[in-house]
Amino acid sequence: MNRLFQAIEALLALLLAAMVVMVFGNVVLRYAFNSGIVVSEELSRVFFVWVTFIGAVVAMRDGSHLGMDTLVRALSRRGRIVCCVLSQSLILICCAMLFRGTWLQREVNASTLAPVTEIPMIWVYGVVYLSATGIGLHALVKLWRAVTGRILDSELLETSESEELPQVHIAERADR
Repeated sequence: MNRLFQAIEALLALLLAAMVVMVFGNVVLRYAFNSGIVVSEELSRVFFVWVTFIGAVVAMRDGSHLGMDTLVRALSRRGRIVCCVLSQSLILICCAMLFRGTWLQREVNASTLAPVTEIPMIWVYGVVYLSATGIGLHALVKLWRAVTGRILDSELLETSESEELPQVHIAERADR
């Protein structure tokens, strides 16, 4: 699983680098030559959508989404588990709604073409299937672990004060 997420993070870095090159290239072309590459604008938007939705799956796994832990820290372990079960259940519901909404829009997205590249828009918005599934599976596993009592105390408080703390969660998962 760690290798899969390393590959996903490499894909995210590649998409981000491509975005930077395309946008910077267009800025230089517009400033220096009064021209630009129209395809790069559209592909940058598509890549941004992909980075956002794929990055959400990685952030969910790393525990680096925003959260409020003031109330949860004051609770006992049982209270934290109840909050975890509630939050993971809400996440699952949101993922199901997101997946269903994308599914209901599939025909429209498959038949609508992007203005410049003329690729079907399902290639843009279809990434939501991956995101909803990835986040939903993570929430389902965490929910199962919470319900069966196998969840660690550190997993009940996944909010972090700094950027270094999510790396601790990655190291803990690698040890398991």
